[in-house]
Amino acid sequence: MPEARIKTDICVVGAGHAGCEAALACARLGFDTTIFTVSVESIALMPCNPNIGGTSKGHLVRELDALGGEMGKNIDKTFIQSKMLNVSKGPAVHSLRAQADKADYTRSMRQILENQENLTIKQGEVCEILTEEGADGKPVVCGVRIFTGTVYECKAVILCTGTYLKARCLCGESITYTGPNGLQAANHLTESLEKLGVKLRRFKTGTPARMDKRSLDFSKMEEQVGDEKIIPFSFSTNPADIQREQVSCYLTYTNEKTHEIIRGNLDRSPIYAGIIEGTGPRYCPSIEDKVVKFADKERHQVFIEPEGLYTNEMYVGGMSSSLPEDVQLAMYRTVPGMENCRIVRNAYAIEYDCLESGELTPSLEIKNVGKLFSAGQFNGSSGYEEAAAQGLIAGINACLSLKGEEPLILDRSEAYIGVLIDDLVTKDNREPYRMMTSRAEYRLLLRQDNADLRLRKFGHQVGLISDEQYNHVLEKEKLIAAEVARLKETKVGGNKEVQAFLEAHGSAALRTAASLAELICRPELDYECLAEIDKEREPLPEEVIEQVLINIKYEGYIERQLRQVEQFKKTEKRRIPADIDYDDISSLRLEARQKLKMFKPISVGQASRISGVSPADISVLLIYLEQMNRK
Repeated sequence: MPEARIKTDICVVGAGHAGCEAALACARLGFDTTIFTVSVESIALMPCNPNIGGTSKGHLVRELDALGGEMGKNIDKTFIQSKMLNVSKGPAVHSLRAQADKADYTRSMRQILENQENLTIKQGEVCEILTEEGADGKPVVCGVRIFTGTVYECKAVILCTGTYLKARCLCGESITYTGPNGLQAANHLTESLEKLGVKLRRFKTGTPARMDKRSLDFSKMEEQVGDEKIIPFSFSTNPADIQREQVSCYLTYTNEKTHEIIRGNLDRSPIYAGIIEGTGPRYCPSIEDKVVKFADKERHQVFIEPEGLYTNEMYVGGMSSSLPEDVQLAMYRTVPGMENCRIVRNAYAIEYDCLESGELTPSLEIKNVGKLFSAGQFNGSSGYEEAAAQGLIAGINACLSLKGEEPLILDRSEAYIGVLIDDLVTKDNREPYRMMTSRAEYRLLLRQDNADLRLRKFGHQVGLISDEQYNHVLEKEKLIAAEVARLKETKVGGNKEVQAFLEAHGSAALRTAASLAELICRPELDYECLAEIDKEREPLPEEVIEQVLINIKYEGYIERQLRQVEQFKKTEKRRIPADIDYDDISSLRLEARQKLKMFKPISVGQASRISGVSPADISVLLIYLEQMNRK
């Protein structure tokens, strides 16, 4: 049979949050890119929660934006409520979260893709990865075949299949073999990948029901409003342009009656009946899991969130489930304010194929197939933000690979994205991976507020950040350094004006002269209030003032983390030869040898983070490497 053949540089399989970022990065870096989706209506779809950001995830979006990604810009255009979380805590855990108008978010991102130079959107299911033998005998990507038989010849492929590979959705005894929201599943690619030696496994995730807004009684719930002053996700967004009226969300709670209904029907839950094969996310459990695993809890939070401005659908956050519809309706109706609720869309669980641990390199290239990259939930992660961050890095590294250049690998001391990818590469994750602030050892340095200062240089180096954007960051750095120095050098004495100021702010009087920086370090004082006694102050942008305040108040802690990073960098710089024979290291324990052969770490630092590799094993490895260097 004759077949159509089309040439392109890079094929991106899937147009979710990972696929969008990967395709945009490749096209913007000058490569002819084709993005495939089972439905153009599902581009940047939000099949689960209607928000972007949140604890630690807000960091990822800011970092993505600093590198030249699109997600931050798109949510700034389409949010309906914005809120900074954890403001009562230190700046390291402040995280921005925005409710999205789901339809508008998807529509806006699709428009960006449709108008991007070098980018073609193709509706079609990719069924096969085509390869040829490389110089080292390893298969190398040379194209993809879609279900209609058309072949797209290309130089690299990025898999961003999300939850679509051999997907099935479960709602009690009802099972449908579809992707999320009833969209077509991708049923053919798994076999092609397995033939190439790519190891896969089954994971599962879930989503709650959507309710008809008219059937809810919000007077029985706690109203949750957005911030009065809205802070944008993107460093390119002018804050003045996004100050607008916001919609409210609502908080309510489950109760003992809810829990009784769930416990009485666990035998009808696919999770507990053994029907579900895949492993679910520990940190985003279903309501069944919450009731069983936290039996001592009398109630659980339920967030009622609007799905958009032009729909009555409300998302029931905190109550994802795979129970049958009759049980869902009964349990939801025990929640205050939901006594008469009407379900628009049932809650369901979804199972899908994804990568087994140990299949990825730090550049997000699959180990056993050259020029085959992957990102998002296919890599074993969960969440829109985690997916988008990986998509951008996979796109960048696919392009750098085709240019013959070194990949962009952010380490754990440089970015949350570095922590995310390192954990996916080195850890034997047995459940969908979710980013959390506690996973980042150097989180005081990796704040969301300084993502541009940390990462703009990398975005500029690869070509996604313009000279103008990068020069803005360089100017910002100069202003911060100059103002910190001025505050440290400017002394104030114990004159009447200063003492009266301190007394008015509940601060101890001065006995000797002190610098303005020393006064800022006092908990009750900050940069803004010191303007009264800081006569030489010049006006500065808010983004500069924010960094000045943090740098001074947390200077001791920041310096300590910088010293820790120095030690970390030493082990990261100790490279492990690609051809090392771990069987030749007789003193290594069997488990360590197996894990090192499986994950193939590129550095001693990476090796030390592999589960099953002990500090003693690392000592043995270091001695062996020293002996190798002497030969």
